[in-house]
Amino acid sequence: MNTAIFLLQGIPETIGVLALSLTLARIPLRWLPIVAGGGIISIISSAIRLLPFALGLHTIALLLMCVFFIAKTTRISASKSFIATISSVITLIFFEIVVHLSIAKLTTLNLKAIPTDSLLWFLIGMPQAIIMLILAILVSKINKPVSNGWKI
Repeated sequence: MNTAIFLLQGIPETIGVLALSLTLARIPLRWLPIVAGGGIISIISSAIRLLPFALGLHTIALLLMCVFFIAKTTRISASKSFIATISSVITLIFFEIVVHLSIAKLTTLNLKAIPTDSLLWFLIGMPQAIIMLILAILVSKINKPVSNGWKI
């Protein structure tokens, strides 16, 4: 798989997970630290994914890096950060399943062939990244953020 396309799809997903985690923790959305943190976390997670470790280790690393980022840059405890992040990752997994199954039902695409085609992987992965970002914005409107949530 083309690494550049893989990163292009992973970065918005990670930014979405981070943004949704922050809104669930009632931290106001500040896009500069979210985009910077999400980009760095995504690149590190992608590098871990390319290493010959057990399948799924990059997901655990991504989860822990998001928890660490939120705990260190906001006034949220590590335990609350973990709960918000795990909720966001579960939400992402749900949307990935829904999007992939919907595309499989609506088209003749074989789900097993998708990971081998970089462009197709990117195009199918973008809807859930966009959904996560929209969901984060909507949740921030409903779940009013606390003031002084950021340390930075």
